[in-house]
Amino acid sequence: HVQLVESGGASVQAGGSLRLSCAARGYTYDTYCMGWFRRPPGKEREGIAVIDSDGDTAYAESLKGRFTISKDTEKNTLYLQMSSLKHEDTAMYYCAVYPGDICPNSVVAFDYWGQGTQVTVS
Repeated sequence: HVQLVESGGASVQAGGSLRLSCAARGYTYDTYCMGWFRRPPGKEREGIAVIDSDGDTAYAESLKGRFTISKDTEKNTLYLQMSSLKHEDTAMYYCAVYPGDICPNSVVAFDYWGQGTQVTVS
């Protein structure tokens, strides 16, 4: 049973930084794609960044340069470093896993999701 637990969300001022963590438990696949997503208030869930089992990354173009995805394989933890935060970054942030070696383009293709962690930028 795969469990993803996000943490690190907080209320911060514009211009600040945060690092989100996603602890993964029960995941036994050798290949995978892990990603960060967010749902701003009143909007659809959107992709932020993905990283595959080889460490290759991809980002939403609008967020490239401010957000960085990384992982610690030994700790089974995924991270999202966010800097120069803006009010429009306010959202619930989620991590997710897709059990395959090619990251899907669709949000709905990801099989396992965490409960989310709230980021509020004022």
